[in-house]
Amino acid sequence: MRKITLLLALMGPAAFQLAQAQTTVEFWHTFGDPKRGGWIQDRADEFNKANPGIKVVPAYKGNDNDLISATILSARQGNAPAISQIFEGGSQLALDSGVFQPVSGIKNVDFSDYIKPVINFYTIGGKVNSLPFNSSSPVLYYNKDLMKKAGLDPKKPPTTFNGLLADCKKIEAAKIGATCFGMSVNGWFVENWMAEQGQTFLNNDNGRSGRATATNLDSKAARNIFSFFKTLQDNKYYSYTGKIEDFDGSDAIFTNQKVVFHITSTSKIGNNSDGAKRAGFELGVGVLPIPNGTKRNGVVLGGASLWIAKAIPKAKAEGALDFALYMTNTKNMASWHKLTGYYPVRESSIKLLRGEGWFTKAPLQLVAFNQQTNTVPSPATAGALTGAGPQTRKIVEEAWQKVLNGTSVDAALKEAKTRADAALAEYNANFK
Repeated sequence: MRKITLLLALMGPAAFQLAQAQTTVEFWHTFGDPKRGGWIQDRADEFNKANPGIKVVPAYKGNDNDLISATILSARQGNAPAISQIFEGGSQLALDSGVFQPVSGIKNVDFSDYIKPVINFYTIGGKVNSLPFNSSSPVLYYNKDLMKKAGLDPKKPPTTFNGLLADCKKIEAAKIGATCFGMSVNGWFVENWMAEQGQTFLNNDNGRSGRATATNLDSKAARNIFSFFKTLQDNKYYSYTGKIEDFDGSDAIFTNQKVVFHITSTSKIGNNSDGAKRAGFELGVGVLPIPNGTKRNGVVLGGASLWIAKAIPKAKAEGALDFALYMTNTKNMASWHKLTGYYPVRESSIKLLRGEGWFTKAPLQLVAFNQQTNTVPSPATAGALTGAGPQTRKIVEEAWQKVLNGTSVDAALKEAKTRADAALAEYNANFK
């Protein structure tokens, strides 16, 4: 310490004052890949250079569940990161934890430029609790070369469950050396398919008119989804890594041309485009296929937002918010969208991209963008809000996997509903 003090003294009084005044802002996020993690680091470097009194330090902290658990634990130990990227399914848990403060209460911020469905998702009890950052929805990815090889028209990707199954039958018959379909086993997709059918995942308007006390896993909508996967598996049309929530592994199966069709987040358009180029095939993107006979209602917002810790000095909270606003400004959200496929969360970013002719140059991005903007606002498409979100998603994923391993749809869903409803009851007992 004496050596550091001496060095600063030799550098002059300005350097010493800067070291004393500098506020460190830790930012925990979930992007371990160089592309997205590197983009965040670049924004932090720019911000730090322009604001010498603040030093933003981004750090990768694992997946969604790892990060929210680590953040809440650190906060309760008195060592919370100033900013945490919390996934949308953890919003109620983040709110209930009591370790964060509403961003709207830190200082006056104009939220009018944020896309309405996005900012509305994170507005709870009339307060904007967190700042939208990475927002996404699921889409269909497909290998145009393999479709042609199987005698399918790449200009007509499947838009329904039955359409996908019909294409799978042709792919199987063509013996092209690839399985028809693959995707990660993740509960968020189930919530999206229920929303597309106009069915809330939880009661009480998806937990938005009151705390959710039960899931709707005993609904026809849920059976439609699980029956689809049973049919895929029974016909050997489906491929995945055997793990739940393995987004990267499922992407690898697709980009290595082991499957023709793949469903994952819009946020993977950038990485999957790169993977397709490396593998030498042409990538296509289409809307999320939905159950037959269903009116397309739209998708549930995915991704995450930026939450700011409560028990930190005011100067640090303001510095954290300043960086969050910088990282999500008009120019940066347009850049983030181009790089990743996440939605640009600001209206001004959309205007900028349109002015540049971006959506003409990047039609793959336009499919996802239109899917979100065409979503019909309703409790179903607003998304599930519960503090037991991480547990209920895992229960759904385990039920999905059981169906893939031979359990009947009815048995798997009955068990899942019992377990998920119990998880809701246990969580809600904390707030009586």
